[in-house]
Amino acid sequence: MGVTKLKIPVLRNALLFFCSAFLALGCSSAPKRPAEIFTVRNMTETQLELANRAADQGRYAEALDLLQEARRLAVSADDPRLLIRTGLSWGNILFYMGRTGEAEEHWTAALDEAAAAGDEELAAVSRVYMARSRLLGGVSNAEEVRTQVQDELSRIESPLHTALAWTVAGLAEKELGRWNDGENSIKNALDIHRKNNYLEQAAYDWYLIASIRSVAGDYAGALEALDEALAFDRRAENTYGLGMDWLAVGEVRKKAGNTAEAAAAYRRSGDIFRSLNLEKEAEQADQRLSGL
Repeated sequence: MGVTKLKIPVLRNALLFFCSAFLALGCSSAPKRPAEIFTVRNMTETQLELANRAADQGRYAEALDLLQEARRLAVSADDPRLLIRTGLSWGNILFYMGRTGEAEEHWTAALDEAAAAGDEELAAVSRVYMARSRLLGGVSNAEEVRTQVQDELSRIESPLHTALAWTVAGLAEKELGRWNDGENSIKNALDIHRKNNYLEQAAYDWYLIASIRSVAGDYAGALEALDEALAFDRRAENTYGLGMDWLAVGEVRKKAGNTAEAAAAYRRSGDIFRSLNLEKEAEQADQRLSGL
């Protein structure tokens, strides 16, 4: 009986030894488990990028559909930054569609989310979006917007959001009649977009530069800027942007007194819009043509 009592612990210890060795061997050959999973968040990033690109190309209904899925994924991951960014994009698209009141609601919600999360950068970006809306809606003084955006720039690190702030600053300078300062601000945004191959955004930067030059009476310079905008939009195959570029070419040529060339630009704009079934925009080009 004494022998039995001695054998049981020995047998148990031997089993533990072999089990431990087996587990150790298994762990050494199995892949290490990641400390954090990014599957849903990466899907959200992809969906958000697609939505923003669709918006840049004037495909707003499609952009909202894409963004709705991005928002669903952001909610499922409960990621504060993605919740804020999808809210900002949602407001931006609604703003482009002329639904300013709804856009403001999304930006305000994004700002509240950023404040709750302690995210100073995205809170600053939210305020920049809202400042742009006030500026373009004629609600805020341009000097006030310029000062605010310059202050917000110190809180923003993301290249794209920095470019956004420089764009709004440039629009404020334009309203103040400071043509050189306005163009330089937009060129700061352009440098960022060009460096990172954001083709549609770079095209829009040149479009804004053309607008500043046109208002300043520099029609030759405006047309040069629009040539650059056309080049970037062609590289991006941005049909909507190309139609808008040619519409602007028509406007500048009309101001310069080149009626025949303006007419040709309006026709080209209308043809481009119709190729994408953008009838509302095509009619706008037709009206400009008939008004010559």
